[in-house]
Amino acid sequence: MLARLRWLADRLIGLAATIGALGLVVEVAVILADVTGRYFGRPLAGARDVSEMAMVVLVFGAMALCDRLGGHIAVDIFETRFPLWLRRAGDVASAILGMCLFLGIAWTVYESSKLSQLLNLSTNVINLPKVYFQWALSGFSVIAALGMALRAVELLVAGRDIREEPA
Repeated sequence: MLARLRWLADRLIGLAATIGALGLVVEVAVILADVTGRYFGRPLAGARDVSEMAMVVLVFGAMALCDRLGGHIAVDIFETRFPLWLRRAGDVASAILGMCLFLGIAWTVYESSKLSQLLNLSTNVINLPKVYFQWALSGFSVIAALGMALRAVELLVAGRDIREEPA
């Protein structure tokens, strides 16, 4: 059962990371076009709008993969002195705390998206609707939270840390 959940979670994480990578490609292309255009006196209209929205996709799309690979910042000065059970308890607690934080982000941004949809909020220059990016941010945050929840369950049930295994 856990193996199937991990397989599904890894596929969702991979999808989110792929979409985040596309956000990075868009970000780089827009910046390159804008800088080149500025050199010739024709900056790219709406470059800032597209850059801001692409950054949302880039950062939150990659967040679940960062957790899956153990890429988040960790201060482990005293960790080697702790017994294994205490280190595992800290890992479970941090996974649960991370899950709660990302679910909070998802819920808050989703609630904000309702207002954006009601007021038809958009970016300043080229009027990109903000609601779609808010939905994407919420979805990516839920994927990250689910990955963290599964990591906590795996630590508790199987006693293994998925971050120590290849993705």
